[in-house]
Amino acid sequence: MAVLKCIVGLVALLVVSAWAEEEALTTSERIERVNRDLVRTPGEPYIEDDIAYESEAERNADPCTSRGCMWPRSANGKVYVPYIMSYIYSPREAAVIERGMESFHAVSCIRFVKRSNQRDYLHIQPLSGCYSSIGRRDNGQDLSLQRSGCIYHNTVQHELLHALGFHHEQKRSDRDEYIRIQLENVISGKEHNFNKVNTLNQGTTYDYGSVMHYHKYAFSKNNQPTIVAIPDPSVEFGMASEMSQKDITRLNRLYCETVA
Repeated sequence: MAVLKCIVGLVALLVVSAWAEEEALTTSERIERVNRDLVRTPGEPYIEDDIAYESEAERNADPCTSRGCMWPRSANGKVYVPYIMSYIYSPREAAVIERGMESFHAVSCIRFVKRSNQRDYLHIQPLSGCYSSIGRRDNGQDLSLQRSGCIYHNTVQHELLHALGFHHEQKRSDRDEYIRIQLENVISGKEHNFNKVNTLNQGTTYDYGSVMHYHKYAFSKNNQPTIVAIPDPSVEFGMASEMSQKDITRLNRLYCETVA
């Protein structure tokens, strides 16, 4: 009996330890860990980091700027984004996802609403990994939040921002003034995750605190930094637990502010 109690206690300790380690991860660390060894199954899109594309050819273009990708604004000034959520999620998991969506309601004109008969919508479901397309796509689109590793407030916000049209912060067109990418430390074949994108940035300065920013060792092959802040390499980044004020400002400038 004493041995059995010892084994049970050890198992419980290991479970708590694993949970604590998972809780301590940053958004990008979680996504990288979950998506690291994904195998694309038939019917699923091509995934680059946590961005979904319909074809290999599309990976060579920015699908959001090459066509209209914004969700439309209604006459009342609100932007309604319809969604369907998989019944597979537990009540706790569904609550985390819903809280992530509601966090947009509190700071912007974005409103995530359950789909009735709208043509374009998000299908939130636990597919292979954490991923989303960039911006609105026609006739429904998958937003994957795998049950193991993706159901966290900041991860939900991160993927929803992709679905609204936002890229990773370190891909910004002006990023070379704020960070240095050290490709010599990047895993072979993962270099494309650090390609720059011709972003608009909505008149905001670079944001080390963005929930869309990678962590310092993203895709590192040798435990050496792949991203270094400049001119001060001690600056922390990729540690956000939720959307930053600049994330919110960009969101509002893109969708909610009236253009004169």
